[in-house]
Amino acid sequence: MMRRISSISSILSRRFLPQTIIYGASKFQINLIRRFCDLSQLPPTKRAGPLTLYKSLVEQGKLQHDPHQESVASELQNLLGRLEQYEKDMEEYHVNLATWEKKRENERHRLLMEEAELRQQDGVWTTVSKHRNRLVEKWFSRKRNEIVEPGVGKWVSYLNREKKLDSLVGRRPIAPPAPKGLYLYGSVGSGKTMLMDMFYSATQGIVKHRRRFHFHEAMLEIHEHMHKIWKIQMEEKSLQSGISSWIMNVPFDGKVKEWLAAEERYKQEMQMKNILPAVADKFLVDLETGQRGASILCFDEIQTVDVFAIVALSGILSRLLSTGTVLVATSNRAPEDLNQDGMQREIFLKFVAKLGEHCPKVLVGNEIDYRRLIAQRTIDPDHYFWPLNSDAFKEFEKMWHEVINQFGGRITTKTIPVMFGRKVEVPESCDGVARFTFDNLCSHPVGAADYIAIAKNYHTVFISDIPVMSMRIRDKARRFITLIDELYNHHCCLFCIADSSIDDLFQGTDEGTLFDMESFQFETETEGGKLRRDVLAEGNVSSSGAPTGIVSLLSGQEEMFAFRRAVSRLIEMQTPFYLEGVRLLHPYFQSKQVEIVSNH
Repeated sequence: MMRRISSISSILSRRFLPQTIIYGASKFQINLIRRFCDLSQLPPTKRAGPLTLYKSLVEQGKLQHDPHQESVASELQNLLGRLEQYEKDMEEYHVNLATWEKKRENERHRLLMEEAELRQQDGVWTTVSKHRNRLVEKWFSRKRNEIVEPGVGKWVSYLNREKKLDSLVGRRPIAPPAPKGLYLYGSVGSGKTMLMDMFYSATQGIVKHRRRFHFHEAMLEIHEHMHKIWKIQMEEKSLQSGISSWIMNVPFDGKVKEWLAAEERYKQEMQMKNILPAVADKFLVDLETGQRGASILCFDEIQTVDVFAIVALSGILSRLLSTGTVLVATSNRAPEDLNQDGMQREIFLKFVAKLGEHCPKVLVGNEIDYRRLIAQRTIDPDHYFWPLNSDAFKEFEKMWHEVINQFGGRITTKTIPVMFGRKVEVPESCDGVARFTFDNLCSHPVGAADYIAIAKNYHTVFISDIPVMSMRIRDKARRFITLIDELYNHHCCLFCIADSSIDDLFQGTDEGTLFDMESFQFETETEGGKLRRDVLAEGNVSSSGAPTGIVSLLSGQEEMFAFRRAVSRLIEMQTPFYLEGVRLLHPYFQSKQVEIVSNH
């Protein structure tokens, strides 16, 4: 009979970390500091640095020394040193920018009011002009033409007004040059994400605006912002929604107010003609908070699996890099190798050029999968059961009942909310523990948003009846890979019963081009899918014609890499090193920690 241990009991019964540690480090660093490190004797200025932490872990024998990793840690440490001054420079820049924007907007309103007043006089003039001498009428008309330029298109009027504002207020302040980020790439398990997370943790307290995204999470947030901006644009097509309160209160007649409203809407259309820069401006910095400073984006596993990813990432990351955001990214491929199917080639090449300008690429050049190396030393065999026979199923059931009994033992069916107003049904759940079959999760049109919702709500997930996967069921395989990604990223405890060992779970073959069904998930998340199709077609949002469908292709090589990554993560998720982090790192327990702190 298979050996069963009580690791889950000891793992899930540990006390929470002190608040200062929980909120002072990244997920990876919390776990390492909690279990392995004693850095309390280091000077505060060195304690958080990625190189310092890396060397300490190597000296303590907790990490195997790798010259490639140490080199990357050193470069990240140097980047960290440049950020403190950059943050100060950006704070000063944003103060100057806010002053400039306020002054420019006041001047723009003044110019509009002058033009509106002349248009109001023009209405009166039309009434009395029939009784005036034609020569006098021409003279007055010529004077009016010199100022309001009737008959000129809105585009010319807009440009002339902007030119006047430049002369009155001056040009937009120039942002200070940003430090160059890093683009880390290499094989599965080489330590890319570990190093990036060390850096991200170290930026706390140095840079105000900092975000860390995994690919799936980023794409969903991008799409959510796009949808919100799209709705705002649609609403502003209405005259009433487009008229600002200040226009309603000016002492002019209805026609002049309509003209003012049209000018305002045209300005907004010019600013939001391309939706991707508008999304980028909301992606990192919450302008409503009033906090100004530099921006850091850590992006894990950049991929270009379909046309939408290429267009969206190109537009948004290019905008962020152009406006001073420092990017540290990881990927399995060098930038120029991301788009092997040649989709949207012109847009992609511009994106690669922008990355090269702002983010030097660094190869994490080892071929060792450190997840497997850790697993060779210690592994918990009671989280992955195989094959699908009565003995394995009996042990799987036994573990299920043991875990749920720790959390009250009351099994219920729940429905949890997903992004974009959708919901996902959880057939069996018990206070942060959930159970599904493979078909529940992977045989229906679900995707990353559903898996993120599950991963955030449940610290422990049981999955039964997992088959051996091949290209013949590639849509189910892709969903399962995405599911493992999100459970791993949220540090869930996973129990599985499958038809084969982990290493034999994915039987990839070269059966031609792979079709990624998951990409269609985004199609259903806006009215008629129009928003997504327009972005695919043009790289922005417009009212012109859109393609009738989406072509999303993955090469066999790309699919096999995704398989290898899933296998590597499944192996790590069985190690005590990973399992002891569940209580410390999962959002479910993080929220409990917040409740405890609030109550005290």
